Amino acid sequence: MKVRLFFATDVHGSEVCWRKFINSAKHYEVDVLILGGDMTGKAIVPVVENGPDRWQYHMQDQQHDLQGDDEIDKAERLIRDHGYYPVRLSREQVQELTAEPERLEELFATERRRTVERWVAWADERLAGSGIQCIVCPGNDDQPDIDEILATSKEIIVGEGNVIDMPGGYQLVSSGWTNLTPWDTPREEDEPALHARIEAIVKQASAPPERLVLGLHAPPFDTQLDVAPKIDWDSLTVQGQDTAHVGSTAVRQIIDEVQPLLSLHGHIHESRAAVRIGRTLAVNPGSSYVEGTLSGCVVELDGKSKVKRYRLTMG
Repeated sequence: MKVRLFFATDVHGSEVCWRKFINSAKHYEVDVLILGGDMTGKAIVPVVENGPDRWQYHMQDQQHDLQGDDEIDKAERLIRDHGYYPVRLSREQVQELTAEPERLEELFATERRRTVERWVAWADERLAGSGIQCIVCPGNDDQPDIDEILATSKEIIVGEGNVIDMPGGYQLVSSGWTNLTPWDTPREEDEPALHARIEAIVKQASAPPERLVLGLHAPPFDTQLDVAPKIDWDSLTVQGQDTAHVGSTAVRQIIDEVQPLLSLHGHIHESRAAVRIGRTLAVNPGSSYVEGTLSGCVVELDGKSKVKRYRLTMG
């Protein structure tokens, strides 16, 4: 039995990328959809009242002036497609939120959860009756509360910490946790703890290596999948043109030891590539969510011990 899957990752709140991900099932005629982490956005964008029927917002260092419902609706769609959460506020409300950071953080959390709820409802509507398996695993940037929202879905299976049966006798071992980053994200830990976490999930799998797929947000260390600009951890600034391997040694060790058929990764947006680690095909499709482009990979599993048919996609 041949099984075709589509894998994407790191949509970071981009609504157009989420819709493209769900629609990829039909577009690529796949049996399984897998989203590999970092589903939610990073910030709200205040759309501030600036007079009767006039509004203003700033995004990517540009000021935008709006008038009328049509312009506001269009701007809010654009903001969501860029991975941010638009919120209409008066100037007084902006001042109050600026003075009370905890209220601003609460507003952001509310908009983040509300967006995930809307995305889940849309996916349930689109996938109902399709027979497509849809697996979504939060990533290191995602707060724990979104797992509960995803779990309310009729069509989405939550990936985090689970071994998931797929068609054809394949199994997916899934986790969005990563090795430590300079940004102290919600789901990161040191390499020994990460190795123990992943190893515990792998031990739950019953499929042999030739039927096993790893869906691990962190890419394996010292490969084409984990090259990123070098960051100074104290100042959080890019160090010129220097690059560094920033993937996980724990993930690399697990792949070396288990030798699964396929290993799916994300996290490092710049490292779009597919490599062989022994007999394992390891893939990071990268991410271009800010441009509204969904990067992905279509993989065909044909029952053989090596993956031979795959292609990186953008659209």
